[in-house]
Amino acid sequence: MEQGAQKKAVPSLARATGSMAIATMVSRITGFFWKLMLGWIIGFGVVQDSFTIANTLPNIIFELLLGGVLASIVVPLLVRSHDDPDGGQTYINRLLTVGMTGLAVATVIAVALAPVFTRIYIDGSTGNANPELATAFAYLLLPEILFYGLFALLSAVLQAKHVFGPTAWAPVVNNLVVMATLLVYAIVPGKLSLNPVHMGDAKLLVLGIGVTMGIVVQAAILLPALKRSGFKFKWTWGFDARLKEFGGLALWILGYVLISQVGMVVTQRVLSAASAGGVSIYAQAWLLFQLPYGVIGVSLLTAILPRMSRAAADGDTQRVVDDLSTGSRLSAVMLVPISAILTVSGVAIGIALFRAGATDLAQANRLGTALAFSAFGLLPYALVMLQLRVFYAMKDARTPTLIMLVMTVVKVPLLYMCGAVVDPRQVVIAVMLVNSLTFVVGAVLGQMWLWVRLGNLHSKKIIAVISKSVLAGLGGVAAAWLVSRFVLPGTIGSMGRAWLVLIVQSVVAGPVMVGLLMALKVPELKPATSRITRLVRRG
Repeated sequence: MEQGAQKKAVPSLARATGSMAIATMVSRITGFFWKLMLGWIIGFGVVQDSFTIANTLPNIIFELLLGGVLASIVVPLLVRSHDDPDGGQTYINRLLTVGMTGLAVATVIAVALAPVFTRIYIDGSTGNANPELATAFAYLLLPEILFYGLFALLSAVLQAKHVFGPTAWAPVVNNLVVMATLLVYAIVPGKLSLNPVHMGDAKLLVLGIGVTMGIVVQAAILLPALKRSGFKFKWTWGFDARLKEFGGLALWILGYVLISQVGMVVTQRVLSAASAGGVSIYAQAWLLFQLPYGVIGVSLLTAILPRMSRAAADGDTQRVVDDLSTGSRLSAVMLVPISAILTVSGVAIGIALFRAGATDLAQANRLGTALAFSAFGLLPYALVMLQLRVFYAMKDARTPTLIMLVMTVVKVPLLYMCGAVVDPRQVVIAVMLVNSLTFVVGAVLGQMWLWVRLGNLHSKKIIAVISKSVLAGLGGVAAAWLVSRFVLPGTIGSMGRAWLVLIVQSVVAGPVMVGLLMALKVPELKPATSRITRLVRRG
């Protein structure tokens, strides 16, 4: 009876993942569309490079302050606090009080230090970047830190209560606000002043303030959902013994984020020094790279984290291992075929999506090539994210930090080598390749570390599914290449031809890969396809 009650109380993984995947899919599509609009309206050059770096700063600083902690250990701690006599109300209020106060103070300091931050992330020595413009954007965008924090805090509370929908749909509203902002930017007359940069420039103010308002709305839209959940916020000061546990874990998370930012700083400086447009091309290629993971992987992780946290709290290692194994195998079946299509169709994707408006053919080609060269890292990236959640569910924030340290030690020298030996216009392709190689290192190291901690991880089953998925992917790549070689020969020189090539290759490669997975008798294919079918029906 107790087990049945528990099953009713906690939403099934399939149902939670399915509903979130729809919202996440819409969020990723609308988010990607406004990035497309940005490329069409502004192009890939100094202006978008400056905006991209400035718009990244609030995310980076938020992650340094609280983001990694919230995403990784607050949900497990909140889940455990539900066993309190008051259902965790006091504990949650104390976390929110400390978190929001700290974020407000940090936001003010960050805005004051905007010039320092942009100089850290931009190498202006070669004249291919504009630190002054990036700083002007940063003054307008850094206030997002407070609202990113509010959104993450409220999301953590809702997720701990197994309420996933509002947090998944809120970014869609943010994206719509940004789209409207870009339309206004395009309508406003004149050009953005570059030399000198004027803070009062109409286009600068429209883009900076409009994008920030999107994050404000994204946070505010969670308040009604939180009220419906029965939670009432009250400023609560004082010390809770578990806040000390929170602080200890947070220090390791901070170390993880700081180490990862070393890689980010080097990446941005190498790209900004190489050629104008490299930073924004990298950002768009990275967005495309993450898109499949964002729809499938993030939804899976968000639903699976509370389950793993509860299993870890109960000391049920077998349930933790089962969730890890299931997540790894489903990720392989879903993501490896997508990696194959991205590899063979990367150039076509870049030109089909971006060869319009202010973006020329060479820039779109570079973006697509970068995507194709890095696509093999999609599954390793998803596995690294899943493995980190397992460590955090076990309240182990130390091991992920050490794994990130190894990944960064591998990554940084390779990035500098890219800047030194690769043609400046091709550096972005090499950097994306290095990223994927780093994820392979992280995935292998994480799996070995978990094996030491948890014992048998069903690794043979995981490796078997990955191997079969890779074989199916190679078959799909071969079929798509043959079609391109004999049915659609020649280079891709226009957006129309790129769409034709992309559609034909996908129509050919998709069925071939599914057929091979069926022939290889991959048992995870059925739950994966049934999940996709449910998403299509719900959509």
